[in-house]
Amino acid sequence: MATINQNYLKLPGSYLFSEIARRTAAYQEEHPDVKLIKMGIGDVTRPLAPAVIDAMHQAVDDMAHAETFHGYGPEQGYAFLREAIVAGDFASRGVDIAPDEVFVSDGAKSDTGNIGDILGFDNRIAVCDPVYPVYVDTNAMAGRAGYYDESVQAWSNIHYMPTTAENGFCPALPEDGDEVDVIYLCSPNNPTGTVLNFDQLKAWVDYANAHDALIMFDAAYERFITEEGVPHSIYEVPGAKTCAIEFRSFSKTAGFTGARCGYTVVPKDLVRQGTHLNDLWLRRQTTKFNGASYIIQRGAAAIYTPEGKQQVEDTIAYYRHNAHVVKEGLEAAGFAVFGAVNSPYIWFKTPEGTGSWEFFDALLTRAHVITTPGAGFGPSGEGYIRLTAFGDADATVEAVERIKKLAAEGAF
Repeated sequence: MATINQNYLKLPGSYLFSEIARRTAAYQEEHPDVKLIKMGIGDVTRPLAPAVIDAMHQAVDDMAHAETFHGYGPEQGYAFLREAIVAGDFASRGVDIAPDEVFVSDGAKSDTGNIGDILGFDNRIAVCDPVYPVYVDTNAMAGRAGYYDESVQAWSNIHYMPTTAENGFCPALPEDGDEVDVIYLCSPNNPTGTVLNFDQLKAWVDYANAHDALIMFDAAYERFITEEGVPHSIYEVPGAKTCAIEFRSFSKTAGFTGARCGYTVVPKDLVRQGTHLNDLWLRRQTTKFNGASYIIQRGAAAIYTPEGKQQVEDTIAYYRHNAHVVKEGLEAAGFAVFGAVNSPYIWFKTPEGTGSWEFFDALLTRAHVITTPGAGFGPSGEGYIRLTAFGDADATVEAVERIKKLAAEGAF
């Protein structure tokens, strides 16, 4: 008899964003004439940069002629893209990364989930709380999370590190006797929109090297950083190449949510139990992944051209402005607001005594604004709501005005 992976049966409910979609669809079906504004899922709305489109058109033409046709490409990614990544994202910041330490993929979500393939099942996992659900759920699917305790909405074998306003959104290092093996860090953070500065990241790098631990560093939103002293890459921190894997995405950098492209950096200096993790990840990718398409990789490479770089920056500036509008508007309405400065995410406290899902429903049914409840990101997310700045500028202003109006009327 065929058996199933019992770990999947331990997962609570549905994936967070599936539940949001379900509730939204049910409300829209009952109220078809209501204009809903989407500020929940972090999906971009601006079109791809003209330089990217031109490069993709040229790549399509390449596929139409025998002399320029491309079949299977290198699983690690074409050299033209990996070399552009090294020059544009790392060398430009004084970071020495080699092209064969870069692995191009179909996105950071896939890589942050799949990276567990090369890890032992007995690793103790540490996550910030609140946390991007993929980090936790994929470890639960692999059997590393233990069992899910509904009473506290947490997994028994996951080490949760509260990352809240009370501790300045900086997770505390594990105490002696409570060591962890794999640490997930995200800066700028999803969902809180906050960042870790150099000294804060250095403390984690030092901890990981001292305990032979491994840092999974999600830098998907690094292009939104505006403040000085905030590393765009963990490899800006000395010692990180011997303890950290970094994930990057073109989804939020260049609007590739529908095109799918990202990359992961696994330094050759990263060794555990006498084995180079670069070799393990290469083996995994060459076995389970056939590479992102040639057309998409040509488009991704175009963001590193002078024209592409400026066009992408213009789009990011558009989203940054949206974030500013949301932050300023919510603060004017009396909410405690975090994030937005270095991130496309705005994280704000619900009214006193109001739960995240309760406030999600209130915003959906009374302001007609789709948000993301903080409780979906972990126990410490309760009492918060996440908004994204990826929407249309006019719709963003309208959404903020709707929320402000209800707040002024004392509806919350």
